[in-house]
Amino acid sequence: MTTENNFSENEEKNTQESQNEPSTTVQNTEIPTETEAEQHHGPEHEEISLSDALKEMETIINSENAGEQHKRFNFLKEKANHAIHDEVEDKKHEYIDGGNAPETFSYHHPQQSKLNALYHIFKEKHDDFQKNIDAEQLKNLSHRQEIIERLKNLYTNSEPGVNLFKSIREVKEDWSNAGQVAKSEFKILNNNYFHHLNQFYQMLDLNKEYLEQEYSHNLEKRQHIIDRAKELENEPIIQKALNELQYLHKLWKEEAEPVAEEFREKTWEEFKEISNKIHERKSELSAAIESEQNANFEKKNSIIEAIKKLSEASENPNHNYWQNAIKKVEDLRAEFLKIGSVPRKLSNQNWNDFKITLRTFNTKKNLYYKSLKGSQQSNLEEKLKLIETAKDNMNSEDWEVIVPLFKKLQDDWKQIGHVPKSMTHKIWDDFREACNTFFNNLREKSNVSNDNWKENYKTKKSLLDDLKLVTDEDGSVEKIETIKTAWNNIGKVPRDKIGINSEFNKVLREKLKLNKMNELELKEEGLSENQLTDKARKIKTQISELEGEIVKLENNISFFTKPSRENPLLADTYNNLDNKKVHLETLKQNLHNIISGE
Repeated sequence: MTTENNFSENEEKNTQESQNEPSTTVQNTEIPTETEAEQHHGPEHEEISLSDALKEMETIINSENAGEQHKRFNFLKEKANHAIHDEVEDKKHEYIDGGNAPETFSYHHPQQSKLNALYHIFKEKHDDFQKNIDAEQLKNLSHRQEIIERLKNLYTNSEPGVNLFKSIREVKEDWSNAGQVAKSEFKILNNNYFHHLNQFYQMLDLNKEYLEQEYSHNLEKRQHIIDRAKELENEPIIQKALNELQYLHKLWKEEAEPVAEEFREKTWEEFKEISNKIHERKSELSAAIESEQNANFEKKNSIIEAIKKLSEASENPNHNYWQNAIKKVEDLRAEFLKIGSVPRKLSNQNWNDFKITLRTFNTKKNLYYKSLKGSQQSNLEEKLKLIETAKDNMNSEDWEVIVPLFKKLQDDWKQIGHVPKSMTHKIWDDFREACNTFFNNLREKSNVSNDNWKENYKTKKSLLDDLKLVTDEDGSVEKIETIKTAWNNIGKVPRDKIGINSEFNKVLREKLKLNKMNELELKEEGLSENQLTDKARKIKTQISELEGEIVKLENNISFFTKPSRENPLLADTYNNLDNKKVHLETLKQNLHNIISGE
């Protein structure tokens, strides 16, 4: 009679004949972890930033199954180490580019301590996990040995009346559900189990009916594996089909028990033929992966070229250029790291090109700011001289000489370029304080020497009364301008009469509205420097708003097929547009007068 041992030998022979038959694995139910995708598209080429790697490592050590994820954790650790090493190298290059000796370089990466801490915590968890695995495997080994003893007793010490069919089912089910054992133990243990199973079947040689039932049951199990393999032929996701086929071979190797002689070769050949067809589809997977990796390679090269262009500005780049370039490079770097793997033979060169390009950009940027630092220092010295001159003269009362001097100091200040950022606010505050001190003294001295506050109030009251009488007849605008100029040249009024200023402004707005006039269009003299600055600011704002409104009106007109002035629908629009343009030109002229000091 053909035994199950013969079946195992036959299976081994077929395994040698076909590379499609998997070898014996460590666990009787474990799916192999290294997939075809990892061989072509392995995680070693996955790009991940330092912060993301540390974040994922922290997530792993905080998970309940941290010890099981040692492959992923070690991969992340290596990526983090490489990232830290690259950043330290960049710092070293910047240090050397700054004219320093390489041997004096010292830098501790801020994330190195966190990486070390995460690694030590994970190592403890992985050690505990491995201890539990070893203990569990030892327990499972003992349990499987007990199962083998039970199987052995079925054909050596079987008592009368024992239901062998039920007993062997229980033994086989227990064996199938028993946990994994150490790889070094499994092969001997598995062979031992099938040896005694064969012995049991030989013992049943006299019970043909039972043996036929067993063979029939086992044939159903094989046919189920074959049917599932046939379904995988049409699986659209090639990698999924290959992964499950690998699992089916594992089941066939470890759980497809003996069948009748006439079905053994037939079922194996059928299963092997289907496997071969599925494996032939590997070329499709390889082609898809190759296409994707080539596309990733092109994307990464385009990013490298973009960074090179930012490093090679055609004109002399300024501070704004480099600030914008730094932001763009950060975005490009993040995009580069998100792109998937490239062909293995090009991966190292592509990564080195990327690092060299980044380093070149940083070197040129650092050289610019190093040279800029020198010019900023020179600008700082010039502005400090202006501050010193302003402080020396801020208390002077030689108005005819010092007033022009301060105006020149202010003009010179505007012409000098940037200074170091750390000093910008301080020197501006010092210069502004000196200027304000001088002009406040000038204003106070002028008020004290020339103003009689009560007389000022009477004069302003008279001007207010004159303003109230203004109508919208010809010459009204000129009257308003005359009154406003006179008002500007009048000094202070008593504190209890200061409300006259608000009343004047209210009446002024009413009269301007009556004459369809904008306050900013008024030609007025006698304004203080602060008042002129404020008026110029308001005019600039209104000019900007008017220009936007004019563009909007012109766009609206362009939508008409015949946008002529004769079109009655557009008459009001054209009038409105003309008025705004006139108003705009008036404001521009007033702004020019203020800036030029006319």
